[in-house]
Amino acid sequence: MNILATICRLAVAFWVGGVAIFTFVLTPTIFRTETRDVAGRIVGYLFPGYFRWGVACGAVALLTLLAVRGRNWIPAVALLVVMLAATLFQAFYIEPRAAALKAQIPSFETTPKDHPLRQQFSRLHAVSAVCNLAVFGGGVVLVVLL
Repeated sequence: MNILATICRLAVAFWVGGVAIFTFVLTPTIFRTETRDVAGRIVGYLFPGYFRWGVACGAVALLTLLAVRGRNWIPAVALLVVMLAATLFQAFYIEPRAAALKAQIPSFETTPKDHPLRQQFSRLHAVSAVCNLAVFGGGVVLVVLL
């Protein structure tokens, strides 16, 4: 087996595995065991590393796939580009803006949901969640394609 193809598969698996653990295990556990404000702070500390991990895995997967050009490589490259774009969007647009909004909200426990800053944060959070699920779904498809 080609070493680059193996590296590509591993990068996708590590990326999708990281998304799965963070989204479906770690974050729900933190929010279930801590107050909303503490949980939000913890997850906020983790987000930059989480997105860097996704960007690194995505870049490695894309570069190795471009070098290998194995079976199904054109749809796989297109899907990887979309996934990487969603992760970059989250890392460099959504996360910094959400963090800035969160810093202006004294407490998510006491600030009403209809407060303008909370509404802005909720919109960013919703877009981020859609991006995250798209990356996860795309990664599952890639595991099948590669």
